[in-house]
Amino acid sequence: MICTVTFNPSLDYIVSVDDFQLGMTNRTSSELILPGGKGINVSIVLKNLGLDSTAFGYVAGFTGDELIRRLNEFGVDSDFIKIGHGMTRINLKLKSIDGTEINGCGPDIDAKALEQLMEKLDRLGEGDVLVLAGSIPYTMPDDMYQRILKRIQGRGVLTVVDATRDLLVKVLPYHPFLVKPNNHELGDIFGVKLSTREEVIPYGKKLQEMGAQNVLISMAGEGAVLIAADGQCLEAPAPKGKLVNGVGAGEGLRTCLLHGNRRGKCQRFFRESGNKRRSHAGIETGNKVGVFDLDIIIKSNYKREIIKREERLQHENHGFIGQKKYFPGRGSC
Repeated sequence: MICTVTFNPSLDYIVSVDDFQLGMTNRTSSELILPGGKGINVSIVLKNLGLDSTAFGYVAGFTGDELIRRLNEFGVDSDFIKIGHGMTRINLKLKSIDGTEINGCGPDIDAKALEQLMEKLDRLGEGDVLVLAGSIPYTMPDDMYQRILKRIQGRGVLTVVDATRDLLVKVLPYHPFLVKPNNHELGDIFGVKLSTREEVIPYGKKLQEMGAQNVLISMAGEGAVLIAADGQCLEAPAPKGKLVNGVGAGEGLRTCLLHGNRRGKCQRFFRESGNKRRSHAGIETGNKVGVFDLDIIIKSNYKREIIKREERLQHENHGFIGQKKYFPGRGSC
C-alpha cells in the first residue's frame, strides 16, 4: 500500500496572458485547471506508471469536491478528510509572466481533523510506503511531520519526505527511507550555495549522518544526485529536450524511484552524458531494490500527461487550450 499526504491541496488555475498590463483588464490566451499539491502529484505519476496509491489530506467546499472529481478522472484513489468550513484553495499561476503565482490559504484544520488523519495512518504496516510532501499550513502544528513519523515508528513503514529546512531536518532522527531536497533547499539547510552535482554530494552525506537513509537531490537543468544507503553516489545529467512545464518534475523524479522499489527492478540506468556507458543505480530495501531511471521520468512526466488529457477534454467541451476560445456570437475571449 502506498499513501501520499497533502495537507493543503489546491486547484491550480494556470493561465497565459499575452501582453499583461497592471491596472488593466487582461484576458487569457490559454487556461488550464489541474489538481495540485506535491503528494497529489506523486499519486498521479504513480498511476501513470501503473501503481495504485491512496491520496490522503484535507478538502473543503465546492473546490474540494472538484479536486476529488479531477483525481477520479486520473484514476487516483483518495481518502480525504472533509472540513466543514472554508474551501480548498485555488492557486493562480500566471504562466506567461516569469512564473508569477498567487496562492490561496486553504481551510483551517483543527485538532479533531488532525486526529482523524492519524487514525487513517494507523492502518499502515510492514512494507507500506508513506509519502509526506510539501509545506504545512499555518493552522497546523509545525512539528506535524515529526508527529507522524513518531506515531508510525517501528511498524516497518517506508517513509519518504519532501520538505524544506527545519521541516526536513527535524524528521531525520526518525530515519526516513528517502528525503528529496533540491540543491537550493539543501544549501539553505547548511547556509551555502550549491550549483553543481559535485558540490551537493558532501552535504547530502551530512543528511545521511543526521539520519536519512537515502538522499535524492534534484537540480533542475543540472540533473540529479542519488546518495544511496549503501554509500554509492550516483549522478545523472538532465534529459535533453524542450521544457514544457517544470511543475511536478521533482515529484516525478522521486516517484519513479519509488516505482522501481515497488517493482523490484534493477535494470534501470543512469545516463552518462556524452557517451553510451551506463551504470546501475539501486537502493537496497530488504529483498527489493529501488531504481532511478530518467527514461521512465521522461515518459511519465506528470504535467505533460495531464495537459494532454486536459487539452482533449477542453477540446470536447469548451474549445482549445493554447488558442483563443471562440464562443458563438461573442468572438474570441
